Amino acid sequence: MIVVVLSACPTGLRGDLTRWLLEVSPGTFVGNVSARVRDALWERVCMNTGTGRALMVYNSDNEQRMKFRVNKHEWEPTDFEGLTLMLRPTAPAKSAQRRTGWSNARNQLRSRHPSWRDKL
Repeated sequence: MIVVVLSACPTGLRGDLTRWLLEVSPGTFVGNVSARVRDALWERVCMNTGTGRALMVYNSDNEQRMKFRVNKHEWEPTDFEGLTLMLRPTAPAKSAQRRTGWSNARNQLRSRHPSWRDKL
């Protein structure tokens, strides 16, 4: 059994996959095909994704009973001591700089009340 998930791919690719697989949700295809057909479908997916991305999950004889294939996807399958996990990219670190000076609300309040300029 295989599951193919497409994101932002051409509609022609979706139509091509419906010849072999069942589209259960937009961009999600499920089917039971041989390994030869699975590999041929994956080649077609990789050639025709354009700017989109694709993910395939299929049966395998390992502890998880499945393997992953990705094409132009941010998440990558990574082996951790025999288990394949999807490695999520880290978000860019936010700078730890602290803002200095007065808040915008305080500056607006000060500009509205000229008599407060000397007191604040």
